[in-house]
Amino acid sequence: MLTCTWAPTVFSGHQIVQGQNDGSNEIPQGAALRDGMSGYVANLEQLGISHLLIAQRWWGSGQEMEASSLDCLATTAFIAAHTERINLVTAVHPGFFHPTAVAKWGTTLDRLTEGRWSINVTSGWNLREFDMYGVDALDHDARYERAREFIEVLRGAWDSSAANKPFDYRGRYYHTDGLCLEPRPVGPLTVFQGGQSDAAIAMAATHSDWMFLNGGPPEKIADIIERVRSACAASGRVVRFALYAQPLCRATDAQAWAEIDVRLGAVDSELVARRQRSTSGAQGMWAATDDPLTVLDTNEGFAARLIGSPATVHERIETFRALGVEMLHLDLRDRLFREQVLPALNSV
Repeated sequence: MLTCTWAPTVFSGHQIVQGQNDGSNEIPQGAALRDGMSGYVANLEQLGISHLLIAQRWWGSGQEMEASSLDCLATTAFIAAHTERINLVTAVHPGFFHPTAVAKWGTTLDRLTEGRWSINVTSGWNLREFDMYGVDALDHDARYERAREFIEVLRGAWDSSAANKPFDYRGRYYHTDGLCLEPRPVGPLTVFQGGQSDAAIAMAATHSDWMFLNGGPPEKIADIIERVRSACAASGRVVRFALYAQPLCRATDAQAWAEIDVRLGAVDSELVARRQRSTSGAQGMWAATDDPLTVLDTNEGFAARLIGSPATVHERIETFRALGVEMLHLDLRDRLFREQVLPALNSV
């Protein structure tokens, strides 16, 4: 099982659980920031993590969602210089970046890392961010149309340049004239995406290699995977799946669930409502649900229920593996999970 976690880009996370943090938004700088980031990623390589997702967030209050965050491109470049093995997945929002510029930047990272870079194209859902930065948010499905063109330009520029040919493109949102990337890319481009809506699934079936899925129970994840595979029948493509999960591993199942109950009892309903408003630009993810665990973190990670003893968590992971999940995108703050579950994942 491949494993992925977040890059250290976000400061002062969500506070859905009352008293979970103090809302401080202090960001280190200089040597403190550099040392903290380099030490963090060095530890991930020691743990054997295969992938690192560098998220792109433009704004956050530190309350209903994430707070201050570092830019994805600058952070990726820094991490690339301080790692040797881990694969770097940079999240990019079409509309905020032009695909030709990202293609140029990506081929540079491809050379510097010897093929360790890939991209996560995310259409975006925090509509306030679009307004703040003067970017046309478009409606939900139009954002996916723009994202499809973004990927087409990336792949076209990447593949044409690798073959030493110019690339021309005419689309609704982007165009190129005789684009040549120098230096040329070394390896193929791998494209990740998120989303669980019909538009997201349609794009995955024709344009992407991997889908990041929010956490959820096996029946929900099985349904999404089946929908994607059905959509792929016409294109003949294969899409792989990465599932987000936030483990809570304790000596016994009872101890783990007792801790979950305490957290659920401390949920701030006002902040939950604010998060629902913040994520209103999404469809499919963060949808209304009767599952109370979806509110305990920002990507519904506890809803995957890697909760319990190490043996129970192992069994749950095997259930997801059987459904077709090939990568776990994990929050790694749980010590017992890191010590007793993660080594077995990385050995397979």
